[in-house]
Amino acid sequence: MTKTMLTALRMFVMLTLITGVLYPLGITLLAQALFPVQANGSLIVAADRVVGSALIGQANQEARYFWPRPSAVSYMDGAATDALGSSGATNLGPTSALLADQVQARAAAFRAAHQLAEDAAIPADMLLASGSGLDPHISPAAARIQIARVAAARGVDAADVTMLVEQHVEGPQLGLLGAPRVDVLKLNLALDGIQ
Repeated sequence: MTKTMLTALRMFVMLTLITGVLYPLGITLLAQALFPVQANGSLIVAADRVVGSALIGQANQEARYFWPRPSAVSYMDGAATDALGSSGATNLGPTSALLADQVQARAAAFRAAHQLAEDAAIPADMLLASGSGLDPHISPAAARIQIARVAAARGVDAADVTMLVEQHVEGPQLGLLGAPRVDVLKLNLALDGIQ
């Protein structure tokens, strides 16, 4: 009985060291060596300070900036300080009356802010919240439809803003995964840089 207990205790200590210390330490060192930017959160630095992450959207409804996707979590209200703790979706299905009301309200507000006709098409990503509620990207169409508002609010030529948007369109990952997209934070930082 004592021999079995000692064997079990040695195995416990050995596995704890391997799986609880050596493996996490090895993976951390490997990640820091091979992918230091990603391992540290894909942080975006401007003026020698961290302004956000390329992986997490930020709340913004100022006319002079491009707007992100709507979010189902409180970070869009500017109330949450911990975006990761606020991640989540609405889980509303296509037959949900609440979802239909939210989409109609978002469409009306978006059309009013951009002086669009009542029947103007709006990209779906500006009407529907992302699955995590923290998506940092919008579609190129969603960025292009905001150009006139942003240019007018900043008093700059719309052609300059259009050129900036086109420069920030990212293609599918590895050339085939996903759709073209625009990182809103990176675009807004570049926009601040032209003035």
